[in-house]
Amino acid sequence: MADALDGLSHILDPLGEMFSARGFELALVGGSVRDALLGRDMPDLDFTTDARPDDILALIRPWADAHWEIGKQFGTIGLRKRGYLIEITTYRAEQYDPESRKPVVAFGDSLDEDLVRRDFTIGAMAVRLPGRVFVDPHHGLRDIESRVIRTPGTPEASFSDDPLRMMRAARFASQLGFDVAPEVREAMTAMAGRIEIISAERVKEELTKLICGVRPRAGVELLVDSGIADVVLPEFAALRDQQDEHHRHKDVYEHSLTVLDQAVELEAVYARREAEAQAEGVRTEPTHAVPAQTAPTQAASAQTAPAQAQRTPAEPAAEAPAAPAFPLTSPDFVVRFAALMHDVGKPRTRRFEPGGAVTFYHHDVVGAKMTAKRMKALTFDKDTTRKVARLVELHLRFYGYGDAGWTDSAVRRYVTDAGELLSRLHVLTRADVTTRNQRKAKRLARNYEDLERRIAELADRERLDSIRPELNGEQIMELLGLTPGPLVGKAYKYLLELRMEEGVLGEEEAARRLREWFDKQD
Repeated sequence: MADALDGLSHILDPLGEMFSARGFELALVGGSVRDALLGRDMPDLDFTTDARPDDILALIRPWADAHWEIGKQFGTIGLRKRGYLIEITTYRAEQYDPESRKPVVAFGDSLDEDLVRRDFTIGAMAVRLPGRVFVDPHHGLRDIESRVIRTPGTPEASFSDDPLRMMRAARFASQLGFDVAPEVREAMTAMAGRIEIISAERVKEELTKLICGVRPRAGVELLVDSGIADVVLPEFAALRDQQDEHHRHKDVYEHSLTVLDQAVELEAVYARREAEAQAEGVRTEPTHAVPAQTAPTQAASAQTAPAQAQRTPAEPAAEAPAAPAFPLTSPDFVVRFAALMHDVGKPRTRRFEPGGAVTFYHHDVVGAKMTAKRMKALTFDKDTTRKVARLVELHLRFYGYGDAGWTDSAVRRYVTDAGELLSRLHVLTRADVTTRNQRKAKRLARNYEDLERRIAELADRERLDSIRPELNGEQIMELLGLTPGPLVGKAYKYLLELRMEEGVLGEEEAARRLREWFDKQD
């Protein structure tokens, strides 16, 4: 930790001396101390003080590069200094009224009083400034070494003060890979219903951080086992009672968690490939299949559809490629949350067929709608919601690609329907592979490698990421002598279908075909 603090001396020393000179205490606190001990990056710094908000403002105004007072009513003043985002908060104790979502804030006068009200022992440590005295009254360092999440006081008291701390425990299980102490788990289970008083916005923030952690499965399992998911993600929690269509080795809940695990592994492969392709200035559709050893070697739970017709001959070259509008990252919330939610439509679409078979027809479409509805309730923005729901809707699309392959037209539709989500659809489709049947697993992996190769081949000849008709609306109206109206839209749709089915025709041929089509219209 000493090295980390030395690296921050240009912030810690002048700030500590500034407060001390005015007779105030100041300490680096909470997650900042935890991250220093863990050797993690520290772009944000948290401090606590006995100074009141107006005193804090008076001290930091001349020193800060910028400051803001949004959290002043809660005792927090924010500022920026030399690239660091800093929050300085007056010692306080806060708790929730059982009937209210808003915390009741009371300012305190001692560091010990402040630390005891913090969420977990690993965040209840401080470094007094300017002398850099380590303060750890609740044995947070011991718990970091033991990799366990405990509360400074009783977990019941901590979760009563702020029920969101229950989700934060699950988030730390995901982010840090720590285990949750038995008494904390028991309190979460007993008090799960209290999460209902927390605003959807705060729940969303914790859920997003959990999903983007290094072990999201651990956090999700804790939410489900404690009953918190019944409140915040009831559609996913409902999967516990759903068996897969094969009646064998897995239920839908366990399958979905495995898909999440595998998506975490695969997103890094595809994100690295995208970044390398961009650095080299080439297109980002895969130019090579994922090597068999890097892809999960199990097969998908989806019901396989009949194979389509053989591919068509090669087509002429087209314009140069463009960079992706929505590059894949790692961690990537969109693909991870889609992996978690991809089968939530199964309970509503479950049907028993003659002979005892179980089907989930259209669970992709139903699940996409359910996912969008849940994300809206959690106040996710429309764009993120649209992307996640679209991936859920498309997650079965590959399973019509049998050993015979698809026509070029079908490959174009796959790419065009995925659009900016193509790399994420690759991740989700490969991750949705969890059977123990190795023969089936290898066949599906081989088929998907073939599809990616086909996409790459077509991408070398066409702009698959932005397929459009070869004539735009103005050209259509000029050619056919039309004014704006429904018939122009029909003509545009006809040309788009022609482009999808036959590839690049050239404007002259497209115009000839459009005239033929138009002559047949009523």
